[in-house]
Amino acid sequence: MKVLVTGGLGYIGSHTVVELQQAGFEVVVIDNCSNASEKVLKGITAITGSTPAFEKFDLKNKKKVFDFFNRHQDIRGVIHFAASKSVNESIEQPLLYYENNIASLIYLLQAIESNIAFVFSSSCTVYGQASQLPISEDAPIQLAQSPYGNTKQIGEEIIIDQCKANKNFSAVLLRYFNPIGAHPSAMIGELPLGIPQNLVPFITQTAAGIRPELLVFGNDYPTHDGTCIRDYIHVTDLAKAHLVALEHVLNKTQKNNPEIFNLGTGKGSSVLEAISSFEKIAETKLAYRFVNRREGDIAAAYADTEKANKILGWKAQSSLDQAMLTAWNWEKKIRNI
Repeated sequence: MKVLVTGGLGYIGSHTVVELQQAGFEVVVIDNCSNASEKVLKGITAITGSTPAFEKFDLKNKKKVFDFFNRHQDIRGVIHFAASKSVNESIEQPLLYYENNIASLIYLLQAIESNIAFVFSSSCTVYGQASQLPISEDAPIQLAQSPYGNTKQIGEEIIIDQCKANKNFSAVLLRYFNPIGAHPSAMIGELPLGIPQNLVPFITQTAAGIRPELLVFGNDYPTHDGTCIRDYIHVTDLAKAHLVALEHVLNKTQKNNPEIFNLGTGKGSSVLEAISSFEKIAETKLAYRFVNRREGDIAAAYADTEKANKILGWKAQSSLDQAMLTAWNWEKKIRNI
């Protein structure tokens, strides 16, 4: 069965391609490589023994999107990752985010056939600062704290409306929390361009000497140690969830359309606890200092994963320490340490 993965050379996308290929799916990847490299294909091939088909173009090009589906009429599933994804950058460049994240989704939905299973890469940012923790799928959608978060809310609304309008269109919305780590083989992992926007690559690059110090944004949050709390989920656990979610739609076992699932570990860890975990597995001390809060950051978010556990039969397996170890092994490999 053929499946399209948009943004399939990116961090989460590439790990999901690995899981799909190992499960026997034929994978086609679309990526414009704005935040990824074609070298990732070599890592995927090294792990799975198979190279996915790859087409390099931007999903904002409506003509190319329609042409792609005219040439690939046997696609039965789409997992849509392709999007700009930095909270901070979205505040600085909101129009870029609205164009890139919304236009590409609309063109994709216009081009696909109604019998294609659709899995949408959403985010826990749709909850904003939730009033109750852990956060369940029933938690109210808060006013978005950033243009990035708003694009995910709008994307979900578009898909919900399309499901209502087209009874033959089936989708799952996956709201995931904070992916970290790398494939255990250290053949693929997180490789941001420029200064990392996420905590863990900032940690590993600091430990590797790429960055002089780690900046911790805020130590005055209403948490037990003053730093933000997040639900850090190993990227391979997250990738496996996309596989079972796709099969859930393909097998027509949905109770609702679309169906919404939180993907996390169900446990919150503070920034200082994440740093401590890394220092333990790497047997080193990190140079870090506190700076002002970042606009758009919330105090705490971690998932209630009961729905995904029960309906999808999926549960995160890796601990924070295990995820940190794979992230450090990946960093050491690419830096030849």
